[in-house]
Amino acid sequence: MKISAEVSYYPLNEEYKVPIKAFIKALNNYGNLEVRTNTMATQVFGEYNEVMNAIRDCMKDAFELPHSVFVMKIINADLSK
Repeated sequence: MKISAEVSYYPLNEEYKVPIKAFIKALNNYGNLEVRTNTMATQVFGEYNEVMNAIRDCMKDAFELPHSVFVMKIINADLSK
């Protein structure tokens, strides 16, 4: 099943740009996914298990930084077109 996810990451510290860029870079390492970024969120498109596993793993790494907040929306459709 194809899904589309939109993830917003808010590291609650003064140096917020570096962790956001690292999160996006980590998502882009998953070759089977389409990852798009804009000023408000990162969108991830692909098969359900692949998208969810990638987001889970990248979020876990990001949570090493204290006080990280994620907001996510998921739809069971491919909105990449």
